[in-house]
Amino acid sequence: MPNRLANESSPYLRQHAENPVDWYPWGSEAFERARAEDKPILLSVGYSSCHWCHVMAHESFENPAIAELMNRYFVNVKVDREERPDIDAVYMAAVQAISGQGGWPMTVFLTPDGQPFYAGTYFPPEDAHGRPGFPRVLQFLAEKWQTDRQRILESAAGLTEHLRAAAARRAGPGDGIAPATTARAVEAFAESFDTTWGGFGSAPKFPSPSNLEFLLAYAVAHPETEQGQAAGAMALHTLRAMATGGMYDQVGGGFARYSVDDRWVVPHFEKMLYDNAQLARVYLHGYQLTGDGGFARVVHETLEFLLREMQDPEGGFFAALDADSEGIEGKYYLWTVAELEQVLGEDAPLAIAWYGVTAEGNFFDPHHPELTGRNVLTARPDIEDLERRFGLSQDEILDRIETIQERLFYARQERVPPGLDDKVLTNWNGLALAALAEAARVLGEPAYGIAAARLAEFLQRNAWRDGVLYHTWKDGEARVPGLLEDYVYVGLGLVELYKTTGELRWLDWSRELWEAALARFRDPETGTFFDTASDAEQLIVRQRSFFDAATPSGNGAAALLGLWLGRYFGPAEWERVVEDVAAAVADHLLRAVPGFGTILHAIEFALAPHREIVMVGEPAARAPFEEVVAARYLPFTVIAPTSDALGLPLFEGREPTGQPLAYVCNNMACLAPARTPAELEAQLGPVPAFD
Repeated sequence: MPNRLANESSPYLRQHAENPVDWYPWGSEAFERARAEDKPILLSVGYSSCHWCHVMAHESFENPAIAELMNRYFVNVKVDREERPDIDAVYMAAVQAISGQGGWPMTVFLTPDGQPFYAGTYFPPEDAHGRPGFPRVLQFLAEKWQTDRQRILESAAGLTEHLRAAAARRAGPGDGIAPATTARAVEAFAESFDTTWGGFGSAPKFPSPSNLEFLLAYAVAHPETEQGQAAGAMALHTLRAMATGGMYDQVGGGFARYSVDDRWVVPHFEKMLYDNAQLARVYLHGYQLTGDGGFARVVHETLEFLLREMQDPEGGFFAALDADSEGIEGKYYLWTVAELEQVLGEDAPLAIAWYGVTAEGNFFDPHHPELTGRNVLTARPDIEDLERRFGLSQDEILDRIETIQERLFYARQERVPPGLDDKVLTNWNGLALAALAEAARVLGEPAYGIAAARLAEFLQRNAWRDGVLYHTWKDGEARVPGLLEDYVYVGLGLVELYKTTGELRWLDWSRELWEAALARFRDPETGTFFDTASDAEQLIVRQRSFFDAATPSGNGAAALLGLWLGRYFGPAEWERVVEDVAAAVADHLLRAVPGFGTILHAIEFALAPHREIVMVGEPAARAPFEEVVAARYLPFTVIAPTSDALGLPLFEGREPTGQPLAYVCNNMACLAPARTPAELEAQLGPVPAFD
């Protein structure tokens, strides 16, 4: 008989609807029962595309004996971390405080008033791998709840106080908004940079798009300095290494979540909207900086993957594709020599050489040792060797590989695909909006612009209601009042959509979202931002995020949005938000550089000269000017296309004259209007050289 999760909209919660566990969704009913029956809460947090969440579900939550222990001693609550990131953030901090590490599935034991007293991640069904078996944990904690209650309550109260103190941290000493801060940050990145394979640190390696964005922006802002050249080299080397590895889907485009090795070869196969949206933009900026067509190809293939496999018919984008297919991690993406020979025939030898396929395979699954000889495809061939072996020129090889890729794609379409998490998350869609809008402008691809406008209209129609932005949408219903990330990510996406379309309505909506964020999320004492609104459900801690996870921190993204809108609309106090955010972490910035890419990016933006480019004229007439601007990577330049010069302070005195004009301005002081694209090129000056 289905449990209460059958009525939920989250695909992850529905995956557990047939468990013998008496699950509750998060809410007052579960906590009221815990108080009435004097039982602790067992909180289990995960997400639908999480491989180890599936493993623990199969091993424990589908096991009647283990479920019986859970039901007897606990009130069991399931949470989708993507649907309720506020709950996840609070209790992940508890897991990290207790165990020193985090991850999913997350398992936390709470008092009936929500205070954590014990926590971990994955627990095996029996003692194994240095971890206690889940039944033993359940029985031990149930006994302690009965026999040592006071110590548990004291421990829970102490841990909760620790979490509250950490969330309420005050600014410590540090340089904050200063050129030395970002210059030293680049030096710190260099200390952990993998000069062979790119990226930072050792395995597992995450793509960390926020850090790459900072490094590219720093490079173009300081092209003549040693740090600027080093920043660009680190970012570009990492982009090339990721694009040729197995973390990038060589057949269908798009990126998996991370690489389990240091060479970007074997991925953790889940494909997330947030990774692909952010990485498409980083590769787009790499293309602008270098003109490398390989970067443009990655952008095209990644966005085509999103449009093909992740788009809701109404225009929003789904959350994720699972790591597993038919219950086996990576099965959809892996190839054997025999499979390539069957699909490709006489082209198989070239494909095997190009994609690094071997009979032994490069992917090994200890849970399925019978599946041998499987390969994650990479694209790191020795071209000269292939020319000699196959008697083909480089161009002929590339043409053949393009055809081979297409044949493999259609053959793979016949396989059972990974599961799809088809909820639409507003914050991640804000990231997708920025990627599509900017790619339309830079690559001149109308389909991306159409998709971006549809997405913005979808969010405005479905997620924006009575001045409140909602966090998740599925089956025609918006749920969960939005978090800070929802407001600021969509706000930043709308800025990019305005740059592409010149439609001021998108910039105006961005300003509405920003003003709502200032009113409902900002702490009047510190000037920083809480993750949740002042009128949101009150959890045991009201968190603030400064540290980038897989997505930009809420405070870092807010600082960026304040800078953009301050420079478009004029209020200097909006730009000064970055000072409060940077001050709050000034004592940590250079001690944990990889976690602060977004705030470092915002600091570099705040230090950059005010520069504006206004292009006046009807869209078709001003298009040649826009192409000149789009070819350049200008991370801190206000780009303002307009037909009528109404609605923004920087348009004053720049009304239409009957011919298209472009104005290059520094802090609102403009050069003589450029009347041709060549004049605009000359006014913008030389392009920094990076390769």
